[in-house]
Amino acid sequence: MPNVPARAYMLCTTPRSGSTLLCRMLAATGVAGQPDSHFHTPSLSRWLQVYGLEAQVFDTRKDALRAVIEAALMRGTGETGCFGLRMQRGSFPYAMAQFAGLYPGLPTDRARLETAFGPMRFLHLSRADKVAQAVSRLRAEQGGLWHARADGSALERSAPTAPLHYDRAAIAAHVAELSRWDEAWAAWFAQEGITPLRLSYAALAETPRNVLAQALGYLGRDASAASGVRIPTARLANAESAEWVARFRAETDAAIPPRS
Repeated sequence: MPNVPARAYMLCTTPRSGSTLLCRMLAATGVAGQPDSHFHTPSLSRWLQVYGLEAQVFDTRKDALRAVIEAALMRGTGETGCFGLRMQRGSFPYAMAQFAGLYPGLPTDRARLETAFGPMRFLHLSRADKVAQAVSRLRAEQGGLWHARADGSALERSAPTAPLHYDRAAIAAHVAELSRWDEAWAAWFAQEGITPLRLSYAALAETPRNVLAQALGYLGRDASAASGVRIPTARLANAESAEWVARFRAETDAAIPPRS
């Protein structure tokens, strides 16, 4: 990868892969934008709301989309000269459909993204252990706590605290969906001719600053900026999480008939 600093990048991921940690660390360096899920909810009206824009002031849908993109570009760049975008795979098809409508003459998703944000580099953050990822997602959905600060206080909560309960069917459904989403990213990279920087949840959890430095280097930014970054979030997995993972694996193995 050239040492020329990137003007824009997209972090491609799925829920519970560590992207909130990585995005916050990238932002904390002060040299890699303010990466966030700028196009998360599949709703243009929600996008407008996020950026404080009023739908009625725009003559057309395309005008509204252009305004959202401009607002996202400003927020995701800050004062760093580099735009950061996190894209969850579940949000991606709707977002790309909107970009296709805005730029109908362009042949590929990458061309549309780069027309909007400038030449882009792509990072793929994934979690190999799909059962652990599924358990993490289920516990966040049930308990309402998605992320905690380093001191353990709630950082992102979607609902009041609620009891957690093991649900084999829900875990299995999440494993299947998360696997499909990883496969969809792989297919999209191949379709677009993209070789992303591949990052793993396991490495990020074990040595977060090393992974941050790797990402900064790939983006042509000063990798030494990683050394002073604080770890902003706490891991939510605990002994009960491990018990659910082990139980699911045991039950799944037991349900598979032995080969004759």
